[in-house]
Amino acid sequence: MLRPRRIVTKKAPPDWLMLPDSLLLHIFTYLEIPDIAKVTVVCRSWLRVAHDEFLWRFFFYKDFQVDKSVPIMPGRSSWYLEYKRLVEGTPCVQTEEIGEHTHQVLHVSFSHRGHLFATSSKDGYIIVWNSTYPAEIKYFKDMKVHSWKYTQFSQFNSSDTLLLVSGVHFGSQSSTSGEIAVFNIENDFQLQCRVLNKPYDIFGTWYNDQYLLSGDLHWLAHLVSTSVIWLNKAKQETSSEHHAIISRLHKFYNRNASSVRTILVANCLSQEIPSKNTKRQFHSQEEIEVKEQRGNPVSRSELRVGQNSINPEEAASMFQAAPENEIYTNTTSINYTSEYREAEKSPSSSLPLNSAQKLLKEDKIAQSRSTSMESLNSLIDEPMDVASKKTINRAPDWEEGEISPPMSLAEDRDKYLIFTTGSKTYSPHQIGFKRINNFEIPTVVEQGPGLRERMMQREQLREMRNMGLFQEPNWLDFEAVADRFDTIDHLIDLNGHIIGMGLSPDHRYLYVNSRPWPSNYTIESPLSPPRIAQAIDMHVIDLTNLKEVGTMLNSHKAYTPNDDCFFIFLDVSHEYVASGAEDKHGYVWERHYGVSLAKLPHKDVVNAVAFNPADPEMLVTVSDDHKIKIWRSRRRARELGIDEHEVGIAKEMRFKCSSPENDVTV
Repeated sequence: MLRPRRIVTKKAPPDWLMLPDSLLLHIFTYLEIPDIAKVTVVCRSWLRVAHDEFLWRFFFYKDFQVDKSVPIMPGRSSWYLEYKRLVEGTPCVQTEEIGEHTHQVLHVSFSHRGHLFATSSKDGYIIVWNSTYPAEIKYFKDMKVHSWKYTQFSQFNSSDTLLLVSGVHFGSQSSTSGEIAVFNIENDFQLQCRVLNKPYDIFGTWYNDQYLLSGDLHWLAHLVSTSVIWLNKAKQETSSEHHAIISRLHKFYNRNASSVRTILVANCLSQEIPSKNTKRQFHSQEEIEVKEQRGNPVSRSELRVGQNSINPEEAASMFQAAPENEIYTNTTSINYTSEYREAEKSPSSSLPLNSAQKLLKEDKIAQSRSTSMESLNSLIDEPMDVASKKTINRAPDWEEGEISPPMSLAEDRDKYLIFTTGSKTYSPHQIGFKRINNFEIPTVVEQGPGLRERMMQREQLREMRNMGLFQEPNWLDFEAVADRFDTIDHLIDLNGHIIGMGLSPDHRYLYVNSRPWPSNYTIESPLSPPRIAQAIDMHVIDLTNLKEVGTMLNSHKAYTPNDDCFFIFLDVSHEYVASGAEDKHGYVWERHYGVSLAKLPHKDVVNAVAFNPADPEMLVTVSDDHKIKIWRSRRRARELGIDEHEVGIAKEMRFKCSSPENDVTV
């Protein structure tokens, strides 16, 4: 009997090209970014899934350790572009190292147009550089010829025509005297004026384009003094003695050996002064040796008296996983309050001009990645346009229309005078705010009493003292002399030593570096402040309501004790925050997500950092190692023909892929 013939069919191999999108998406979460770039060349289906926004959202939260409650940056709609921005747009490639200074470099500042930057150093020089590649010296001055010990600070005016330079005078160990000099950028760096500044760590600042603020300190009684803020014209008149070049702006009362320091001026964005907190009103509170030092110490001696697709060829440099020895743990992030997050959503506060056009452009890009394969392929094949010019002064392609220049100090609006001060000890532990109502700056000197009249008045005063008819005010009793001084509108006590402040470009937020005191501190003497922590905290203050809206604890390390504590300057761009540190690194954080992105190494303390306002992908760091380092993004480095593997690279905050089950749900 014939048995039926069994037909054997060959089992077809699995068709990987036909896998469901959901399964592919899950598999892709186990890959790393360079692998994602490779799988996109398998087929169009895999390319489409590799561009899925949920996938890039997963990688973004995981790789940068972003808190899952933080949404995408307002004004952005693509997680892929955000990932690309943080990798491609963060200044982490050391394109230059300059050793022109022969001593510790204390400060760096950029012009508003970004075409110049200035460095200050303990060698006594102020140097102005062209911010081209490579950077070139444009001007320099040796300020020791003016009896300066060193230069410590600089600031360009709004029109970038003048440079304010602050320095420390030669003098005795107890001297806190300093001086401000103004140089004309357009007139071959000619010295235009000099203004006394005491104490030197007031630094000085521009009030508007042609006037600057300086300080003076007068001792009234034991541990009691007055700080006077002067408004100075940046050009000393010689045509007539009746032209006003200086006028007193404010006079403040200082107790417990404290004084006004580190002054800033910001445009007022609010119409009213926030209500005072009685616990922070000045009047309601109950109330050094010069040697070879690191950095710029606080004055205190006197007190003892692109592309939108994944290009496999570019992925090796653009989306490569950071080497294991260059990955560091993100232990600190900027934690913002709900008020800050709500303010970000406001178009007036979070989106610069042309943001609507940017949103429309981004949405079109995202749509083209999912629906138009032809446009994707054309983007992949598009050759890179290497800049022929070596000056890079523009925002990245994915941020076109997003970056706006820093806000200039307005002539016709109220301003905030911001400064550090104290009430418990000489150490600056409070931030003071004084609203300056718009006023007409005096241009003519009022005619006062002549020499004969002044001599007669002085003689009469001497006679009254001899007769016991004149009694000096009791300066120790603030209530009795309060009418002689200006009041501080608002005070914020950070309960620690404030070592640096920086404004956001829109003057909305103030970022502050401080070294906290112990939580249960006691102050037995104003001349003996509490021991400061070996860590630096960062605070964010909203200048519309003078409330703290962000904090980062233990942002980086510090090692110097109270007596040697010095300034660590920070800088803020529209999207990034950077700061120096005592642990021989500069640090870069992303502002919105609050996460750390990179550590920029030096061989000694990093005293200051500065973003190029015209191109935040360029950052300059200066250090006690006598070096100036210029950092650019990967994108800028490629445009300049620089191979990142042949130069220094920062330690990046990028994590290797972990198990998706423990991360963001795709």
